[in-house]
Formats: sequence, C-alpha cells, structure tokens
Amino acid sequence: MKQIAQYQDGRLELQEVPMPVAPPGGVLVRTTHSVISVGTEKMKVEQAKMNLLQKARARPDQVRKVLDTAKTLGWKSAYEKVRNRLDTPTPLGYSAAGVIVAVDAANTRFRVGDRVACAGAECAFHAEYLAMPDLLVAPAPAAVENWQAAYTTLCAIALQGVRQTQPALGDRVLVMGQGLIGLLVTNLLCANGTRVMAVDLQASRKPFSEAMGAERIVIPGQQNLYDEVRAWTEGYGVDAAIICTATQSNGPIEQAAEALRDRGRLVDVGITRIELPWKIFYEKELEVRFSRSYGPGRYDPAYEWGGQDYPIGYVRWTEQRNLQACLDLMSRGQINLAALTTRRAPFNEALSVYRLLMEEDCADVGVVLEYPNVAAPSEPGPERKATLIVPPTNRVKTKLSRVDVIGAGNFARTMLLPHLKEKIAFGTVVNATALSANHVRTKFGFESAATDPEEVLLGGDGSAVLIATRHHLHAPLVKAALRADRHVFVEKPLCLTADELNEIDDVVRKSRGSVMVGFNRRFAPATVELKRQLATLPGPKSINFRVLAGRLDPQHWYSNYTESGGRVLGEACHFFDYFCFLLESRPVRVLAQTTWPVSGRTAFPDSISAQVQFDDGSCGQLIYTAEGDPSFPKETLTVFATGTVAEIANFQRLKIHRGRKEKSFNYNSKGHAEEIQAWLKFLHANAEHPLAYAQARRSMLLTFAALESIRQGSSVDVIE
Repeated sequence: MKQIAQYQDGRLELQEVPMPVAPPGGVLVRTTHSVISVGTEKMKVEQAKMNLLQKARARPDQVRKVLDTAKTLGWKSAYEKVRNRLDTPTPLGYSAAGVIVAVDAANTRFRVGDRVACAGAECAFHAEYLAMPDLLVAPAPAAVENWQAAYTTLCAIALQGVRQTQPALGDRVLVMGQGLIGLLVTNLLCANGTRVMAVDLQASRKPFSEAMGAERIVIPGQQNLYDEVRAWTEGYGVDAAIICTATQSNGPIEQAAEALRDRGRLVDVGITRIELPWKIFYEKELEVRFSRSYGPGRYDPAYEWGGQDYPIGYVRWTEQRNLQACLDLMSRGQINLAALTTRRAPFNEALSVYRLLMEEDCADVGVVLEYPNVAAPSEPGPERKATLIVPPTNRVKTKLSRVDVIGAGNFARTMLLPHLKEKIAFGTVVNATALSANHVRTKFGFESAATDPEEVLLGGDGSAVLIATRHHLHAPLVKAALRADRHVFVEKPLCLTADELNEIDDVVRKSRGSVMVGFNRRFAPATVELKRQLATLPGPKSINFRVLAGRLDPQHWYSNYTESGGRVLGEACHFFDYFCFLLESRPVRVLAQTTWPVSGRTAFPDSISAQVQFDDGSCGQLIYTAEGDPSFPKETLTVFATGTVAEIANFQRLKIHRGRKEKSFNYNSKGHAEEIQAWLKFLHANAEHPLAYAQARRSMLLTFAALESIRQGSSVDVIE
C-alpha cells in the first residue's frame, strides 16, 4: 500500500509500505478519504525543515532527553539516538474515513463493510489502509458521505473546545483565529445558540467565517478589536474567548483578556504562546482552561489502545462519544463542511498538494484527499503446524544464515541491529506500523518488510529471530518461534506472568530451537571484570543495586499495564537477573515493597525496594525508584565481599577497594554489543549458548516472587 512519509529535513515521500493488520480488538480500514489539517501539518513540515539549532530552540524538552541519555549511556549512544530519530520518517495525518475490510476476533462493534470515521495521530494516517483500535473508530451514519466523515477528528477537536467553554444560550463568544479548527469552533458555537465574533489576520477568511455563522468578523489590521467588542457587547466584554491560533506571539492572549468581561473564561485550543498578564487576569478574575485534543481518553493508552471505555455516568463526553456527536451533527446538516472544503485532490497527487500549501499566498482551508478503490488484502492461508521432534540443544551444528526481526523501534535500531549488521544476513523485519517497517528495511538492508509476525514465524528455515516488541507480545511470539524450531533472542522480560513462563517451559522441552533473553548487563565489560575480581574471594557477598529510573511519563507505553506488565516487571527483572548472575547462587526468598503509592493514574508499582536471600548466604538489595535527582548516576552498584568493596557507576566506571588501595577501570558499554556478539558466536556454531534458558527462567521466577511479596506484604519463597 502507499503512505505519505515525512523526513526531518522536510522531505515528503509517497512510499510503498507493507500492509498493516488489525490490532487486538480493532479493525483494518481501507481509506477512502483523509483531510489535511492545513495549520498543524504545515507547521510540522516547516519545523522539519529547521536546522538542528532551530529544532533545539523549538523543542527544549527533547534537548533535555538527549542530555540525560548522554549522562547514562555516553555521548556516542546519545548521538546515535538523535541520528536515528532524525533519519526516521514519520507519518502525517490524523483524520480520515473509509470502509472496514477486516475485524479482529475480539471486536464486537464492527463488521466488514461498515463505513467509519477514523481518528488519531498514531494511526489515522494519510495511507491507503489504517490499522485502527476500537475506540478511535466511529460508524458513519447513512446521511454522511465519506468525504464528510473524514473531517470527524477535526470536528471533535473543535467540539471539545466548545465543551470546555460551556457556553450558555445567547452568550457572546470571541473566537481568535479562523483556520480550519477556528471555523469549526465558530460553526459549533452558532449551532449551540451562541453569538460569535470571529477574529483573523487574513481578510480572505471573512467569507468562510460568515458561512460558519459568525455575527461579526474583525480583521485586526483593518479594525480595532477592543472598540468592536465594546460596541458589540454594550461595553461589558465577551462572555468567553476561544484561542484557535498557532503563534509564538502572546498577542492573542492579551487581546482576548482585554475583550473578556469580568469573570469571563479563556479557553486555549491552538498551539500558541501563553503568558498571562497578571494585572488584567487578577482584576477581572478570569478563568483559564485548556482543551486537550478531542476529549477525555486522549493520550490514555488503556483507553485508546486497550479499549477500556470510561463509564458514561462519570465521563459523559469521551473522545469516542465526541466523534459520534460530530457525525450526528453532520447527518443533520449542522456542520457546513461544503463551505470549508476548498480543495479535493487524488491521494496520488498529495505531494503536489503539500507543495501548494507551503506557498505564502495559499488560501486553502479544508483539503480532502480522495483514495483509489484499491484491492482488499487477501485472506490468510491455512495454519501451518511446526513439527516438534527432539529436545533443545545448547549448540547449533550448522551455521545459521540469517536473522529475522520482529519489533524494530528506536531501542532495537540503536542498541541491537547495528551490532548485527554485516555480521549476519537480515531477512524480514516486522513492525506494527508499515512506514517504520519500510524505513528499517531500507536503513539496515533487510530483504523484506512486513507488519504481520506470522509471515516470519511460519517460514524462516535456517534463520534466527530477534524479538523486540512491547512486552505483552514477548511470550506469544517466543512460543510460536520455538514451535517452529527457531533460535530466539527476546528482549527482557521473557514473559509477563508465571502461567506464560510455564507455557514456555512446555514449548522449550519439545523444541529444537533455543531462547536467549536480553539481560545485557551480564555481558557488560565492567561486569566481566567485576566477576573476575570476585571469583577468588571466599564466603557470601552482599550486593546493593540502586537504580534512579526517573518518573514515568503517563503517556509512555510502560504506563499501559496490559502492554508492559508494569515497570517493576519490565525493568527490575534486569537487576534481579544481575544478582543471580553475579552470585551464581539460587535465590530462596524475597521481601519487597513498593516505594511509591500504587493508587493514582498508574495503578501498579512504579518503584520497588527488595531484599533477596540466596542459598549460599549472600544477599542482594535492590532500590529501583522513580524519585531522586537526575544529576546522580542512574545505576549504582556496590558489592561487599571478603576484604573487598567494588563499585560500578552506570557501567562506565568500576572501582575496586582492596588492601587500602583503590583501582579504577573505565568502560563505555552496558553490554548490548557484547551480548549480541555472544549470541552471534552461538548462531555461527562457534560457541555454546551464552545464556541458558534455565538461568533466564530463574531470574523471571525471582521477579514474579518480588511482585507477589508486594501483594502479600510479606516475604515469599522462590520456588523453582
């Protein structure tokens, strides 16, 4: 299929990318129309054309992330991450409509052939097919044509802004900015019985505002806004002002504040600079609100991708219900989309349309892309069963010729694939999004790209498979690969539940393949030297591992428990494994507690303090915390042994204190390159398997026991 791709140097391409598949509980949609959000997408393209200094000034938050990465991984890794970001294409588009061609078995709302509106910057792209989660799709009424339904997301953004304004019948509202969203806000306010004064710098927008129902239109270069408001409101000022501008000037905020009546309300919808002049906001006691996209549920992965709807008794208007409300208004002819639509163009001519939009004198407002009636994807073939014959081996007899990859996000592209490149042939790369799969195929030289893991797991004779997806997919993919007798590398964690671990046990016993978990810290040069130093020391040892993880962004996919299993399971397993590896003793008991409240938005442990007892009398203490200051090293390890104290900071420096002397070692690797090199030696039949399944299994059992200890509030035995 074809999809528009944007690069960070401003280039736009119409690329041929793999066909997506319906996500769990979602649908696959053949796109018939999509709408270019002229203001937002034009801004994205203009920002992409900026040089690095301009980008840094525009996004200081991203600069801070780079600096944090450099502190923990070094400048080389930070540079590689930035470079990967900059040369990775991103999709455009977030408002579309089409026809459903495939429905996941877990979806009960839709059927093949349903016409729907699609929403979301993470999925409703300018592309011929869209893989959509359930709650970001809304059925189109019979009276609404597909080109109209394609506006639904944009209408929902405007509707949420109106809801935040809470206008009453007869209120007078000022709408600053008459771009596409501003015009839709004007239209919806008028449909609500509200009187509207519209403001825009471009005189060409005046006829559009009139068509949307604005009672008065002010062009600041030609009229005095304050005088117009005073005359229109008998000197009182407007009841509310909605900011729909996109500017780095604070002018719209100051003008709106002057125009508002005493105790009026200001609502921000656009991406604009906001500095509140204290005197006027204080004296008028003005209320300020922000309107977040198209309603409650936006940016909540459990809602958008997990399908967990909010009860209507508690949240009347979610983003899904806002989408449906907009479609209902369209069906009753209350949104004048015909007056907004200035251009309808074939999708194949999209690049020419974008070039026109970037011209200074471009007057387009609503631009609709129309897609050809491309063929639907073919039905999947019959299921193939792998033949299981003998137990697994710790050494391959014949060198493996290539590796397939499932899941190639920024971590895999930065920390794993560069160490495999040119050392083994790349077969197929599978990514959830077609555009990224195609990018990785081109960047690393894969033979092919796909979005369906079955294309890899049902084939691949003579090839290994690397799995670096989100955590909830690890166990199912590992089991499928082992059933096909594949040699597997899977990023940690191996699985999310003890039941999944038992299922993997059963498959491992029957498979001729193998599985290696990405516990990279075992392979770090600092670890190798530390273990060498400790090897000759008698008696038990005590380990203290402190991890300053930082606060979890609620929008990060780790906040979606269904996908990640939570931070303790997804990350702390690393450090439990490290205890097992360094001590080479069996963990027998663990006592753990969470050090950050479980209640709240992230309703599972974000931090953990755990004490682990080992069979030989050794102990390990882990403090994994979201609190602290980023100036402190992210990972600090201290080992107390007979006559020796050893310290590791970020796996970049090792200090050995012995005989009243200190010896230092410096390194620049956390073990990713070394673990891949060790796995390659195994695949090339030059060495035994570098991390036996039994060892990885033990580390997972210890992690599960720590989580059980948190739930029980007492120590838990680790039973193998």
